[in-house]
Amino acid sequence: MKPAFIPRLINHPFGDPGLFVELRYEGRAMLFDLGRIDRRPAGALFKVHHVFVSHTHMDHFIGFDHLLRLFLARDRDLHLYGPPGFIDNVRGRLAGYTWNLIESYPLHLTVHEVGEQTVSTVALPARTAFSPERESTRPFDGILVDEDQFTVSTAHLDHRIPCLGFAVQEKTRLNVRPEKLAELGVPAGRWLNQLKSGVRQDLPPQTPIVAEWREAGESHSRSFRLGELRDLLLVETRGQKLAYVVDTIFTRENMERICELVRGADTFYCESLFLDADRHEATKRHHLTARQAGTLARAAGVQRLENFHFSSRYERDPSPFRREAQAAFRGELAPDVPD
Repeated sequence: MKPAFIPRLINHPFGDPGLFVELRYEGRAMLFDLGRIDRRPAGALFKVHHVFVSHTHMDHFIGFDHLLRLFLARDRDLHLYGPPGFIDNVRGRLAGYTWNLIESYPLHLTVHEVGEQTVSTVALPARTAFSPERESTRPFDGILVDEDQFTVSTAHLDHRIPCLGFAVQEKTRLNVRPEKLAELGVPAGRWLNQLKSGVRQDLPPQTPIVAEWREAGESHSRSFRLGELRDLLLVETRGQKLAYVVDTIFTRENMERICELVRGADTFYCESLFLDADRHEATKRHHLTARQAGTLARAAGVQRLENFHFSSRYERDPSPFRREAQAAFRGELAPDVPD
């Protein structure tokens, strides 16, 4: 069974942090952090509809300009999420340019600022030179995005400034029985997404599902009822979960929040700027060590730990970070204990 999410770290583990998550079969993607992203092909970045920024230190936000330049003349509603102060940060970047020739551009930025109690949202359309058009607030409940297929949740962490951690959770996975699909005599296609969406929305069993395809240059279609296809083709299993945590200090409160956010993740992407031998440097700079990343992963019961965002002081050899984190994750190295 193929996973719904296809995650890739944007850069080498010593480079700017960032995670690109493609949604299989949907032609869409999400970005977690906006450090240097210019090495990603434009065709991949054009799939992005949601961007989640942990905080706006330069190595997590400098890619905003690159993304804006790519999308500027495109008809797209791009949603960006970030911590307290994020709306001012985005508007500050936009204010650095002159926008007198974009009245006909269809790009629409929707910026969400995630506070402890509320999420503030502002619309910044290109046609108004990115002047605010609509502003609103809603209570913050931990969930940023709730779609038919997945949710994205967040937690506030301490990096001496507010910093967001994220988790993307596939809802109940609906897998197709390939042997039953073959018996049906209809090739896979977008109609399967229509079927899955209807099941997730709990539409009536008699809801029509139309499969359309081309074969030997000719168009074909068959109509089914949602209920019969659901019973014949689909198997429900636990959904995939990814988690992403960067730039935070190892305290009891942060540990509790991280474990709650990432618990049970299939893959946990976690920063570890320093090795345990330099734990004092990690504490001073409000970052994690590789041992602490492994400690968090083990405590949260994740399936796989991928640590990254390593300091260049270690001569660009990632193996010590991986060994230390995995040793703590497997229980071969004693867990670190928050101060």
